[in-house]
Formats: sequence, structure tokens, C-alpha cells
Amino acid sequence: MSSLEIVIHDSVNDAQADLWFAEPAGFMALPLDCLLAEPGSPDAERMRAAVAPLLDAAPGEMVRQQLVAQLASGQQMLATLCDFGTVHCSIGLHRDDVGGQASSGAQPLLSLFAISWRDTNVAPRAVTAARAVTAGEGYTDIVFQELPCGPAVLSETTHRAAADSGLPQQPLLQIHAHIPHPDCKRLAVLTLSTTATARREEYRAILRQVVETVRFEKPLGADS
Repeated sequence: MSSLEIVIHDSVNDAQADLWFAEPAGFMALPLDCLLAEPGSPDAERMRAAVAPLLDAAPGEMVRQQLVAQLASGQQMLATLCDFGTVHCSIGLHRDDVGGQASSGAQPLLSLFAISWRDTNVAPRAVTAARAVTAGEGYTDIVFQELPCGPAVLSETTHRAAADSGLPQQPLLQIHAHIPHPDCKRLAVLTLSTTATARREEYRAILRQVVETVRFEKPLGADS
């Protein structure tokens, strides 16, 4: 998790993007357009073609159906996120190598990075950033930060699924950055989620790397 290499996201070339950012190495963007495409659309066909080799390689029909069910479950979760304003998701995979070499038997560290938009009442950007965490419950380690793109608030929340939910009982750490847009009408929320709570400081550093790169104007110039 110690790598500082930055991989520029494709949004840097999108003149219609609402914000630009960069992710540290180790993250893979999920193709939301393909994963959530309407049946029969070109994106859906590309998704089918990409998944077909995996399904064909399954050792039996039962395993194949399990893969299909897992994919459908993942699509349902992503659709729910998008319904709440999520516009970008990436899966993070890093070695647990804090303090030197990865220990024998150490499992890879998984995380989910997401960017969502929320509409807000018109107010000064610093006020909007502060309200985002003070109006909610459960936010801890709240830090106000002045970024190159403007004011932001970093914070943390920790969640645990209800005992009767059927979901894993591991605590889920979420590190947030609330960054108001210059139009003062909406708020970008960057969230890094992981069950590796022992690596809280490392994941907070990763999110801090990302928010430092956020821009609301094309960072490489209009003609780049």
C-alpha cells in the first residue's frame, strides 16, 4: 500500500465531465455503462461477450449458475448506488505490506472507491462542506481541509450489518471527502470503503491523495 504512483482516469479527456481526478495505482474502474446496460443494447452485448469466456470456463452448470447469480447481485448493488447519485466506482486491490514485506499468508486488501453527487441548498462552499458531516450521525475524525479545488471535509464512519441481515458481520470502515462544487448547488462525495479497519491510516492517506487531485475545471487545459 506504500506506492505513490498515480494513474490518470479517462475523465481527463472528457470535456463534459463534472469533475476530474486521479486514483493511486491498485484501483480498477468498474464499467458502469456496460454492467447496467439495457438488455439488447450495444453495451449489454459487450458485457455479454466479456463474461462469456468466464462462464464457459466454469467446471459445471451449478458453478456457472452461481457465477451468474453473483454477477446479478453485483449489478443490483451497483444499480442501487447509482440511484443514490453514484457516478464512478473502482475496486481497490493492494498488498498488506505495511512495515516492510507482506507477511506470510497475508490476504490482499480489498476496497471500493466511489464518487457520488448530492444536491444541496445554495450556501458558501465551506458552510456546505461543514453541514455535510455535522448534520449527519456517526461521523468521526472530522478534518476541514483547503484543497486546490476548494474547501472540503474529510471524515470517517464505521458500520456493521444487522445480525439478522445475512451479511458478514465484519465492521465496514468508510472514509469520506465532501467537496462542494463551485456552483454552490451540489456536493461531490468521495468514499473509500473497506473491511480492513486496521489499515485506517493507510486508507485515509489514499483518499487524501485522490482529493488533492480533484479539479472542477479540466486540469490539462481546454486544448489538451
